[in-house]
Amino acid sequence: MPNVHIIIVTYNAMKWAERCFTSLQQSSVPLACIVIDNGSTDGTQDYIKTHFPEVDFIQSETNLGFGKANNIGIEKAYRKGADFFYLMNQDAWLYQDSIQKMLDIHTSHPNQDEIGIISPMHIDGTEKYLDIFLDQYIARNYEKTRMISDLYFQTLKPFYEVSFVNAAHWLLPRKTIETIGGFNPYFFHYGEDDEYVNRIHFHQKKVLLVPGSKVVHDGVQSLHKIDYTKYENVRVEINILNPNAANALQQEIKALRQSMIKNLMTGNIGKYKQLLQKYKKISGDGKKLSSLRNQLIQIGPTFLNLS
Repeated sequence: MPNVHIIIVTYNAMKWAERCFTSLQQSSVPLACIVIDNGSTDGTQDYIKTHFPEVDFIQSETNLGFGKANNIGIEKAYRKGADFFYLMNQDAWLYQDSIQKMLDIHTSHPNQDEIGIISPMHIDGTEKYLDIFLDQYIARNYEKTRMISDLYFQTLKPFYEVSFVNAAHWLLPRKTIETIGGFNPYFFHYGEDDEYVNRIHFHQKKVLLVPGSKVVHDGVQSLHKIDYTKYENVRVEINILNPNAANALQQEIKALRQSMIKNLMTGNIGKYKQLLQKYKKISGDGKKLSSLRNQLIQIGPTFLNLS
């Protein structure tokens, strides 16, 4: 039986805690669980310790964000001999056979080394619809996978290769951790999974979506839930750190300069000032971004301490 570790980062998780952790107990595959709490103030810590004492609970003194907290869990699971690392959001839960059906795909796959991430089908909190973001990911891959057609004609394949799926439910084989590493510490909240998937593709691994396995992600069902006015640099930084794009930092700085000049020439001073702030931020972080990019192109447990 493979050693599967569930890693969950919590922050005020009481709304979902009972359903989330009970679902782990009911899994047909035995699961170990590591929780990294980012400073909950709603009693999450005591609830988990009292009702789910089997959970390996780690209390962070500060809010580390999503990526750094997951890295702590990955490191501990690796030292405990995990064969698979299942990253799961706190607002999520499993069905009894969810993990087994993903493991079956890994076992039967003709080239296991090319698997980077295995994802189940995410359904929303009502358990009546696909998560709206999964709808979007499937649609983006329509030409390559034709999964929508297969859904309509009820001829679904065991798995589909997709370009991206968010990290609410990710099954990572041990080989992925040893080749790709952990999350990039540059990102605190939002963008971590996009950046990680870029590295998955760079290292010639694949993201597989498994129709036979379903799970719940009780997230907000709106494609506009992320306020990018608060995270306006995220997309630019993801592009800069994308190892699949050559000269990405120089290209982004050049594009920002051109946009600044255009807005200044047309009298759009407000937009010019916004772009100037972004330009200063990216230019100021240039050396740091270049250093991170040099790290993440290496094969190995990048951003992790597995010793």
